[in-house]
Amino acid sequence: MQVTTDRAPDGGGRLIEFLLIYVAAPVVMAVVLPAKWMFPALFAITIAGILLLAATPGFRWRELLRGWRSAFAPANLALMLAFALVTATASCMILRATRPEALFSLIHHRPLLLAMIFVLYPWLSALPQEIIYRVLFFRRYAGLMPGPRAAILINAALFSFAHLMYWSWVVAILTFAGGIIFAWAYEIRRSFVLAFLLHAIAGWVLFAFGMGLYFYAGNAVRPF
Repeated sequence: MQVTTDRAPDGGGRLIEFLLIYVAAPVVMAVVLPAKWMFPALFAITIAGILLLAATPGFRWRELLRGWRSAFAPANLALMLAFALVTATASCMILRATRPEALFSLIHHRPLLLAMIFVLYPWLSALPQEIIYRVLFFRRYAGLMPGPRAAILINAALFSFAHLMYWSWVVAILTFAGGIIFAWAYEIRRSFVLAFLLHAIAGWVLFAFGMGLYFYAGNAVRPF
């Protein structure tokens, strides 16, 4: 998928947008808003991001589906399998070290909830996050970045920062690592579908192994 990024200067307006979406909003959700407002706030940010993306010169929504068949090529299927195995191994190690009683908790105690997560997570969580943190970031704000490699690192750092509301070093590390992989899939491999699938796989594995205890609304509380 060949992407033409809009780099036109705008007198700082995009920098303000960028800071509001990727810095101010996570801080407000983590420090100001109560946990029950997390999902409405995320929905509002998603809508704002979609509108900004739609207004980005040169962007077309059909870009997101370009080359979707290649995401299921043998090499990418092997990549997804390897990513799932690495995520599963990391989840198992973390839970054994921190919360061993939570390992496979949903599988054993709430399988119907896990099934619902498997169905809904890709569309209600992974998809909007990939639109905001990959498509909007690289298509509208790449011109603010010092270079391609730095852009991927900054993207991953901001993706991790977006999860500040959970106040967890585990979440911060996992989302930074995931952010690098997802940004690489989108920007280097030029495949939104691949980035989306990898993100969905990460969610499936994390919740299946019991890591959901670090990623749920009830854990979105201020530590002070």
